[in-house]
Amino acid sequence: MHPQPPPGVAYATYLIPLVVVGLIILRNSRARRLRIETLWIAPVLILVLVGLALSQAGMPSPLAMALDLAALAAGALLGWWRARFTHISVDPQTHQLTSRASPVGMLIILGIFAIRYGVRIYAEQNASTLHMPVNDIADTALVISVGLVCAQRLEIFTRASRLLAEARAAKAQGEVSS
Repeated sequence: MHPQPPPGVAYATYLIPLVVVGLIILRNSRARRLRIETLWIAPVLILVLVGLALSQAGMPSPLAMALDLAALAAGALLGWWRARFTHISVDPQTHQLTSRASPVGMLIILGIFAIRYGVRIYAEQNASTLHMPVNDIADTALVISVGLVCAQRLEIFTRASRLLAEARAAKAQGEVSS
């Protein structure tokens, strides 16, 4: 027989991530300086961490690999979509980039958290009918985050680089005509 957790502990496991997400939403709702030269750091870190986590599980089954590939594609699509809603601006004089996440992009993250918790609860309760270990399903959630972060940063890098090049060209054109 499993011991029952103290009252309130089960709610804390859901409340803490919601508080963290709320703080992230507040932080991202303000315009922040965007440094395109550092956009590669988060994707590399998440690739390394998720790679280490997946390497501990051993070789996945063909079904788990197919699920991971689908999760990677879904995460990449969500990351690209979320990045499209990020507002990027360039100061025409200093060429300093700023970004501000939109409410739609933040709702995507909240939706992913909700889906992740729902899938985890479903998988824990129906592990035998899924014919798949719960760890493989949890790994899929990690792979979604890889696709999301990498695609989001790539899209922001692409858009910010284009906007910066346009601002520099406009400033150079203005200096030539003066």
